[in-house]
Amino acid sequence: MVNSTRILIMNKYDHTKIEKKWQGEWEKKKSFSPNLNKAKKPFYNLMMFPYPSAEGMHVGNMYAFTGADVYGRYQRMNGYDVLEPIGLDGFGIHSENYAIKVGRHPKEHAKISEENFYRQLHMIGNSYDWNRALETYDLEYYKWTQWLFVKMFKAGFAYKDDAIVNWCPSCKTVLADEQVIDDECERCGTEVTKREMRSWFFRITKYADRLLENIEKIKWPEKIKIAQRNWIGRSEGRIIKFENIEVFTTRPETVNSATFIAISGNKNRFTGNYVINPSTNKKIPVWEAQYVLANYGTGAIMGVPAYDEKDMEFAKKYKIDIVKKPFTKEIQGKKHTNYHLRDWLISRQRYWGPPIPMINCKDCGWQPVPERDLPVILPDIKDFKPQGDGVSPLYNASDSWKRVNCPKCGKIAERELDVSDTFLDSSWYFLAYPNLGTKEWEGYESPLNFKITKKWLPVNAYIGGAEHAVLHLLYARFVTMFLKDESYLDFEEPFPFLFGHGLIIKDGAKMSKSKGNVVNPDEYINKFGADTLRMYLMFLGPYNQGGDFRDSGIEGMGRFLGRVWRLFTTKSTLEEFIRPPSEEDFAPEVDVVRSKLHQTIKKVTEDITQMKFNTAISALMELVNVFYEYRVSSREYLKPLALLLAPFAPHMAEELWVGVLGEHFSVHKASWPRHDANLVKVEQLVIVIQVNGKVRSTLQVESGVSNLESRVIKLAKEDKKVSKWLDGRVVKKTVFVPGKLVNFVV
Repeated sequence: MVNSTRILIMNKYDHTKIEKKWQGEWEKKKSFSPNLNKAKKPFYNLMMFPYPSAEGMHVGNMYAFTGADVYGRYQRMNGYDVLEPIGLDGFGIHSENYAIKVGRHPKEHAKISEENFYRQLHMIGNSYDWNRALETYDLEYYKWTQWLFVKMFKAGFAYKDDAIVNWCPSCKTVLADEQVIDDECERCGTEVTKREMRSWFFRITKYADRLLENIEKIKWPEKIKIAQRNWIGRSEGRIIKFENIEVFTTRPETVNSATFIAISGNKNRFTGNYVINPSTNKKIPVWEAQYVLANYGTGAIMGVPAYDEKDMEFAKKYKIDIVKKPFTKEIQGKKHTNYHLRDWLISRQRYWGPPIPMINCKDCGWQPVPERDLPVILPDIKDFKPQGDGVSPLYNASDSWKRVNCPKCGKIAERELDVSDTFLDSSWYFLAYPNLGTKEWEGYESPLNFKITKKWLPVNAYIGGAEHAVLHLLYARFVTMFLKDESYLDFEEPFPFLFGHGLIIKDGAKMSKSKGNVVNPDEYINKFGADTLRMYLMFLGPYNQGGDFRDSGIEGMGRFLGRVWRLFTTKSTLEEFIRPPSEEDFAPEVDVVRSKLHQTIKKVTEDITQMKFNTAISALMELVNVFYEYRVSSREYLKPLALLLAPFAPHMAEELWVGVLGEHFSVHKASWPRHDANLVKVEQLVIVIQVNGKVRSTLQVESGVSNLESRVIKLAKEDKKVSKWLDGRVVKKTVFVPGKLVNFVV
């Protein structure tokens, strides 16, 4: 039998030394930097573009990043050349507002945030290709963001127009419709007002039908698909004329009950005008109403309070008639298809962003900056704070920056002073990662190398939160479609597979600074190690649902990894590594252990494939318990355990693989274990349990276990129906019939 002496080696697992050691080795040997040109099985594994928060990352961020990394490591061990890049969406209001708050220039603050963000990402041990890190505020990156704007303009997709726009008084800038949620700014929660301003737009509405129809072709969470369908909002209806006012309605049959007309306006007020209802020939009043959107339909609706909740609320407030009449059978007006989706408002009256690469000439009108003159470098100015008057802070730049020669006629002209929406920066970053360093990236024609792009895109697995369902995800789809139509890409959906992760809460409440319950991962990594934090986060709950972070839980996970370490590093185990196999290795107990191992391999493989990380870890815990129960110390069993552990606890797995088992570096390049289908199949037998010859219960056990007398007797005594007949009594004799019966004589 296996030596039962379990003398612990004195060197306890030291996460502080071992994690830094392997992080250094991985980076030095570029373990996670695939050769993009020579890769035979490319797999693009991508976490949704992160933006750096003021104080750095919290465990919710780590939760998202770790799940994506587990999946990437698993694919790498299955023979794929995995590209898992990382970068920073560092332009925009989030970073700029914090810089203003602490009295720093955004450019200075960006470098501080970048250093802290990357430090934390190194600590968690994710398998990033650090040679491909990018930041949206880097000149070489936003040169191509500006190039994209120029291409949109040349193709007729970018235009400047006067429009009623959303204005955030707190952020002091306009917002796209997608950035307004329940009449509030999606970033700061301030109530949004309306302003008439001249702004740049992208014609995303030209792709409304394709964006809608393609939803059925992609493998995304249904709730994100529903959000995009609703936002695009294609609706069939009719245009009905009320004298000189045309309205769009999806319910023309209710025209008999229309008691007012409402046109879009900044205030709720009666205009003093009346029109004739073409169905009833009655005069009805014309009102201005804030709830009517200027860019929906015709900007005017027929108020039918009897059949519409918003119309009812408005009519009651302003004492307008409410009439309920039978539906008219006479079809009014002409057929019309309407969309909720509006053109994407790009302009921002802020400082920290890419200057819009357009020049306004009095004679020639708006002209794009020549592509060879890109990037238009964001100037360093002292007075960069937005004033809220609709004028961009770039107004404070020097005249030598603001005034340039018109690219068409050569006369003095003026630059556009707005910067572009930060969501433009993130609408194409996934295309940039594989192309960094190519000759195309260094040139001016296009940032995309055709061979690399065709080989690595679209993204194989995209992992992120559902909060950007109609922001980043919609914009990225639009930009990809545009670039395909311009012949820069040969696909039009950037993310055929998207997995939406859940959110982490703390002690039952959502994390927030005001509640003081935001968890900084640094202290937990320092105390318990990155592997313990990774394992605990993945064990909290289903990855698509999230879980509740509790200190007691992470302590328990630390104890589990301690048990794993001791399983490999006791004296008897190390002695077992060097002895040849004996007949005792094939005892009945071994059949049980081998069967459990292959069941676990199958379970963990299936669970990681479906991103059910919590149940995969549960299976590993069960396996470790069995190994302890049967005093397992053979390489035959411990090698697969190290491999199964690797995606979750990459540092410990590497140390066990190389430092303890003596295998070749690296465990993350080793082959994922395969289960034996014959060993997975387990025959279940029913054991009858008697007390003094009377049946008191039955026990269902695996066939291998059914012949193990001590194991079956132990399970029989623990059975609740049996234990009550044994309590307080002396068992004089135990009759054991293998595979059939246990009888306690008391």
